[in-house]
Amino acid sequence: MSFIDEIKQRAKSNKKTIILPETMDRRVLKAAAEVLREDIADIILIGREEEVKKNAEGLNIEKAMIIDPFTSNLTDELINGLYDLRKDKGMTFEEAERLLKEDYMYYACMLLKTDRADGIVSGACHSSANTLRPSLQIIKTKPGTKLVSAFFLMIVPNCAYGENGTFVFADCGLEQNPDPEKLAAIAASSAESFQLLVQKEPVVAMLSHSTMGSASHADVDKVVEATRIAKSTYPQYKIDGELQLDAAIVPEIAKTKAPNSEVAGHANVLVFPDLDAGNIGYKLVQRLGNAEAYGPLCQGIARPVNDLSRGCSKDDIVGVIAITAVQAQEI
Repeated sequence: MSFIDEIKQRAKSNKKTIILPETMDRRVLKAAAEVLREDIADIILIGREEEVKKNAEGLNIEKAMIIDPFTSNLTDELINGLYDLRKDKGMTFEEAERLLKEDYMYYACMLLKTDRADGIVSGACHSSANTLRPSLQIIKTKPGTKLVSAFFLMIVPNCAYGENGTFVFADCGLEQNPDPEKLAAIAASSAESFQLLVQKEPVVAMLSHSTMGSASHADVDKVVEATRIAKSTYPQYKIDGELQLDAAIVPEIAKTKAPNSEVAGHANVLVFPDLDAGNIGYKLVQRLGNAEAYGPLCQGIARPVNDLSRGCSKDDIVGVIAITAVQAQEI
């Protein structure tokens, strides 16, 4: 059984309700139909009912709940709720009404906030900012979490490295240039995400172009300091750095470059020094290594909200919905 099939089975064992606000995208509706057919999760679709049905022509979405913000008896309650939540930040009642009716992500977040669903998947045709801004305004960060970050769950075929080819890559979608404190927090969140989803011990490598002092530069210093903070703040995880990628995952190279590291050669969680490296890294592995890439998945939000790459396929969306459902089981 493949990794994503295992995730689907876990999702089915304790079925959750996932909201899909991007009903204008045919890929999302195809994914919804597949999720319902496989009985992975219950689905809420947000949009004008006639438009949703038109966009889903030929697809079986009968089991989905369609919520039309313009006709639903929930809308007035959610408008008032959003206004009460944001009025101290300057939001007017009229603005709350406009957002709930024009931006379906805000409607989805209010449904999640009021416990009418368990998670949200968005981003197929909107930017990460469109997904994350409402989430942070309404759902807020997870208690005890220093920041929200993003990771990709990478499944590399025929790969002996990582956890049989399974890795978490972070941050590949959100934090542009994290300072050492943020980088350490990303390492801890990524370890927690790996443990939850892969159900194996996370082994975290703080990546750099240097291994254990082989190069001298301010960029290396940042990773060295992040590693120090992570080790002292999160001693429950195996974390080490700074490590070059080959030293992090290849045992033979690790013996030469970092012989005293318990992480080197065994890493399954790769923490990149900045967003450029992370984004380029995951796309290289996805496209040249023919890897499955699920994400960007969010960590640090109080309830499961996950982003999608705008280049995602229907199968990618199905996988992220299943992952979101599994995350929701832990809330």
